[in-house]
Amino acid sequence: MKPLVIVTEPFANQPTQWLANECEVVQAAPGQAQFIAAAPRAQGLAIRTATRVDEQLLSQLPQLKVIARAGVGVDHIDLGACKARGVHVVHTPDANTQAVVEYVLALVFDAIRPRVFISSPMDAPQWESLREELTAKRQLSEMTFGILGMGRIGKRLALALNAIGCQVLFHDLLDIEPRARHGAASVSAPELFKQADILSIHVDGRDSNFHWVNANVIQAMKPDVTLINTSRGRVIDHHALAKFLSINTAAQALLDVHESEPFQSDCPMLGISNAHLAPHLASRSETAVRNMSWVVRDLVAVLQGRPAQFQV
Repeated sequence: MKPLVIVTEPFANQPTQWLANECEVVQAAPGQAQFIAAAPRAQGLAIRTATRVDEQLLSQLPQLKVIARAGVGVDHIDLGACKARGVHVVHTPDANTQAVVEYVLALVFDAIRPRVFISSPMDAPQWESLREELTAKRQLSEMTFGILGMGRIGKRLALALNAIGCQVLFHDLLDIEPRARHGAASVSAPELFKQADILSIHVDGRDSNFHWVNANVIQAMKPDVTLINTSRGRVIDHHALAKFLSINTAAQALLDVHESEPFQSDCPMLGISNAHLAPHLASRSETAVRNMSWVVRDLVAVLQGRPAQFQV
């Protein structure tokens, strides 16, 4: 018999079809009737971001051999519990790097280069007035760009910014070799938050990073800073950020990730005019989704007793 794999969230079509040729596939989220029925026989579990794998979920999957995470972050997977049960965890560490970097740059240019498209004629005074209104205050090359977290995404972002001619600072727990910095300068965390005109966060959601960007850190930022978060919502204390934005109206926050997704009416960022909230779009290109979904290759490799290419 083919091994049974439960897919809890939508994957790209081609990898899903390939998986269906190799395994018996059930598509269901935890708690759904199909999941509960399939769980006792499931040997593989394919997830994305929304499925939390903890002791309670693992206890429902007594034959589980491998968890395939379509993406890079595994902070929503209890790795200790998986190790204790002999469950392999595989992921796709570089599948969405380019997509996230492009998205961050899109947010940056939206923030600093105001623009409109016109669809009707106007007279010369209106034309000139509009051009005056939409004149950018500064070019990116005149700004200091801060990167918190110099992993795969941080490094590629630094490479792109260096090509544009932007001064880049970064802070990371690890000592990044000069060649991999792409011209970015290493500074302390307090200096990063103090000096950055634009600050982009690229750290993971491990417990030690919970509210790492707290009130003390936030208060050190420039009053006209642009803060971008495409990593994990839980790394920022959003109540402290809401207070900062309410006081510093020239600042803005572009937040693609949130502590709770989808967020509800109690989200502290709602109603803050200089907070702009997006529905977790950074990795949402068709290419990136497809690349992440091919984690099923490693899932099948483990089930067949072969080594995985990207095991956590």
